[in-house]
Amino acid sequence: MILLPTPKHVTEKEGNLKLNLGTVIVIDPSCPAGTLVYARMLQEEILKWAGLEPAVVRGAAQKGDICLKTDDTLADQAYRIEITGDGALLCGGSNTAVGYAVSTLRQIVRQYAGLLPCVSIEDEPMLKARGFYHDATRGRIQTLPNLKKMADTMAFYKLNQLQLNVEHTYLFRGMPELWRDDTPLTAEEIMELDDYCYERGIELVPSLATFGHLHKLLSSRSYEQLCEMPDSAGRPFSFEDRMALHTVNVSNPDSMKLIKEMIAEYMVLFRTKKFNICADETFALGKGRSKALADEKGVGTLYVDYISELFDFLKKAGREPMFWGDIICRHPELADRIPKDVICLNWGYSPTQREYETQILAEAGVVQYVCPGACGWNTWINLLSNSYYNVKIMTGYAKKHGAVGMLNTDWGDFGHINHPVFSIPGMIYGAAFAWSGDAPEFGEINRQISELEFADGSGELLGCLAEMSDEMRFSWHNAVKLKEHTQKGFAREKLAELFWQEDMGKVPASNEKLTRLEEKVRVISRSMDSSRRGIVAIVLSASEAIRLFNEVGVYLSRMKDGKAGEGQDGFALAERLENCLYHYKKQWLENSKQSDLERVAEVFYWYADLLRKSSK
Repeated sequence: MILLPTPKHVTEKEGNLKLNLGTVIVIDPSCPAGTLVYARMLQEEILKWAGLEPAVVRGAAQKGDICLKTDDTLADQAYRIEITGDGALLCGGSNTAVGYAVSTLRQIVRQYAGLLPCVSIEDEPMLKARGFYHDATRGRIQTLPNLKKMADTMAFYKLNQLQLNVEHTYLFRGMPELWRDDTPLTAEEIMELDDYCYERGIELVPSLATFGHLHKLLSSRSYEQLCEMPDSAGRPFSFEDRMALHTVNVSNPDSMKLIKEMIAEYMVLFRTKKFNICADETFALGKGRSKALADEKGVGTLYVDYISELFDFLKKAGREPMFWGDIICRHPELADRIPKDVICLNWGYSPTQREYETQILAEAGVVQYVCPGACGWNTWINLLSNSYYNVKIMTGYAKKHGAVGMLNTDWGDFGHINHPVFSIPGMIYGAAFAWSGDAPEFGEINRQISELEFADGSGELLGCLAEMSDEMRFSWHNAVKLKEHTQKGFAREKLAELFWQEDMGKVPASNEKLTRLEEKVRVISRSMDSSRRGIVAIVLSASEAIRLFNEVGVYLSRMKDGKAGEGQDGFALAERLENCLYHYKKQWLENSKQSDLERVAEVFYWYADLLRKSSK
């Protein structure tokens, strides 16, 4: 039996519960009206996998029924399941915990259809807050239906907090210059998603850039004067620049006024009291317009003064502030200025992430979440091994140092090129470790996810994806930076130094392996439920992108050595890039708004044009 996250206590017994035409899902009178959502989820699961559609009623359970019940003797997030030959009882310490019991039973139904094994399960989470953080700014803004699918997946694996990273991608009133060339999220979409998440036991928490990472706002003609670095407006778009120096000028009082206005407009869309002000990677602070103030007070003090005023503003509005912890970890001497009712989001994305930040925050008495990563940024397929071991080590630190939550991050960086489906395994790793403090080993959990999430009877799909992601030789990160640095006029020698540290001689072997793995995915698809086979096209598209950019890297390395086109047809490679992009665009628009799709496409165009030009 595969159950993710792994429950604390599972006792399997002899016998089965046979679901039949008369099976009924009964909502006990102890449950609130919201339990109906969970009952319908279970009803849909049984219909899909067992071919039966039990009625949903409220009242007293009878023999053979599946009963949902709240039990105030259980902890708020604890649940209990008893399946016998005479029926199933699902109890939770709250309505949300009843939902956790339903999720576990749904996983059992997905594997055993209408013949359920008799089992006793008792369970509750290690961390109370178990979240997923999705970047809705740096490339891909998913459609509302797809964001709801994300919430459904989160609920299935018992995650209970969702944050969407927003810098400029919300339709702020009176600020069209901020979003005019984008496809922003609207107030109606946010409020509808908030309702949808709430019904599924998920807290939708607003996350808004308020200090660093404000490229669009601070490079606009309307607000360029609030940027730390002068002359920020009017520059050509650059993925790299968007990540870097656009930090608020804290010495200008109009900066704080504007940020507070944006927070006030955005926070009222959410029922939660939490608010994430971000405030990470303030790279330019004290280096431009506020340099004199930084020289007087110190950069660390400038930082803490600014976020402290935002904390006070939020608390007066009845909100609970959150912020990213990278800057305060560089100034641990100032950690005592962080109030105990503020949550510090302690991020780190290495599979061998050091303990230092978690430890110093704990020693300073700062309340913290640990924040590992789904490791998909600048990759066509998420780096699953990196994500697994990063999540494992960070949740271990959480347990050791008393963190109150885990927020697993899914960043976009240079255009959010990875398909959303590739972030699901990382999401599940986070759910598994945050709930139980442990999870199956890497290969085993991938087998389990392949079977449970992707209905892959062979259990081999995720193993293939993990291997594919390791064959990227000319990365999207390097491809984007090479393009943008060339356009900025970097010297040829500097470009070579920056971007050909990787041995392009590995490309033939990597691309041959990709071909073998693609063949294996086709074979695996025979073992998949037909409703899940759409992932095959997504995998083949991503694998082709890895292969083509590998080949582009080889071609360009020959250009560097004065052997342009030797052994390769630049025109043919350009055509293959454009054909790959055609299918990629179709897949993007199936789940996301237009957002940065054309900016991603421009990278393809630039390389295609370069290949043709150099082949003449």
